[in-house]
Amino acid sequence: MRIMGLDYGAKTVGVAVSDELMVTAQSVETVVRKSENKLRQTCARIEELIAQYDVGEIVLGYPRNMDDSEGERCEKTLAFKAMLERRTGLPVVLWDERLTTVEATDILAESGVKKKDTKRYVDKVAAALILEDYIKSRE
Repeated sequence: MRIMGLDYGAKTVGVAVSDELMVTAQSVETVVRKSENKLRQTCARIEELIAQYDVGEIVLGYPRNMDDSEGERCEKTLAFKAMLERRTGLPVVLWDERLTTVEATDILAESGVKKKDTKRYVDKVAAALILEDYIKSRE
């Protein structure tokens, strides 16, 4: 079984999965939707990836503010978590995702990805960072 990491945003969900030994995290894809509230196809794609990668647990980035308060994005993330648990039957763990997008942007820049192309990759890289952090915490 593997662990899936998700970076849930207003119109995208970055997806990453662990290796079978749950040691490393690899970016998989960014699921894009036209509207924030149109989640049916997003959930269907996540379910396909769960089956493809034999996922047994999901780690969902939880976007606390820098002062540790919880804003509107946290509420939407909690609703998405409940939907994922209901649809997949898998446990969904919330994980602090503060600064992962900034870190992902820096990694892409250092890797030579052009600034205009960053948006295409940043969410799936952030998902891998969330998952990587979670995996390290389990050691």
